[in-house]
Amino acid sequence: QISKMFGTVVVGVGIAGLARIRDLMNPMPSSPSEHLKLIGFVSRRSFGNINEAKQISLEDALKNKDIHVAFISTENKSHEETIRMFLEAGKHVLVEYPMALSAKAAHELWEMAEQKGKILHVEHIELLTEEYKQLKKEVAGKDLVKGTLHFTGSVLDENKSGFPAFSGIARLTWLIDLFGDLTVTSATREKQKDKNYSRMTVHFQTTNKKPLTWIEERGPGMRREKKINFCFTSGCLENFPEAPRSSVGLFMQDQNLFAKKLLGQVSKEELAAEKWRILRCLDLAEVIQQYCEEPEKIYS
Repeated sequence: QISKMFGTVVVGVGIAGLARIRDLMNPMPSSPSEHLKLIGFVSRRSFGNINEAKQISLEDALKNKDIHVAFISTENKSHEETIRMFLEAGKHVLVEYPMALSAKAAHELWEMAEQKGKILHVEHIELLTEEYKQLKKEVAGKDLVKGTLHFTGSVLDENKSGFPAFSGIARLTWLIDLFGDLTVTSATREKQKDKNYSRMTVHFQTTNKKPLTWIEERGPGMRREKKINFCFTSGCLENFPEAPRSSVGLFMQDQNLFAKKLLGQVSKEELAAEKWRILRCLDLAEVIQQYCEEPEKIYS
């Protein structure tokens, strides 16, 4: 029995792209990732080769019949267009989150993938961290009274990374994955241009009408960290549970999951639940952006 190999190209060689190249060249022994074969990478900058991987043009990547799969690790702003090109060329796609910077585009791309019978996989390594897995265990079965998730980080170039509800969708994904579907009740954003500072505050309600708040705050020199305060009928959780270090890198875990989908080893139920979650988070991100960009209501 000849095992199926999927020729793969990595598009974009920032931090994620380089991690992807490394993981494709060193797959975990006897893991689904062994079915992915790196053919080359595409970048606007000229590198020649990175280790054994060779640089190829975008045109070649799209036309090459030996390439079945594209890993898209470009800046957020160009995800949509790049996904579209590779789906149109009949390739499977793995893309770093957020898959697009509008909900409409995301739904269209997903539909396109389904029509072409291709896998569209969105990386969500934030769900694969040991810290998160422990948190999820801790929260399971408890009744939420109220909660806050507060993220701080350094400044992002919004022209490239998109509105904070999209660039920060990892936080939204946590909340939906932990507490189920959410409704946005209000969202505001404070910006201090001169200080390069931005703070987005979003208020949600769970299906049980419990309040959740998400704060996404960025400014020069701000440490990248998440603070939680989740209160349950049984007490409050203000620190992350202790978590072991994982022996498998996050991008590798994600790559294995993607390869499993290519090999048809992920159940329809899991795929449907994941599709719902990804598109739901993008829908909410758009609602949040609309709330934040509404002109101030002036009451006379």
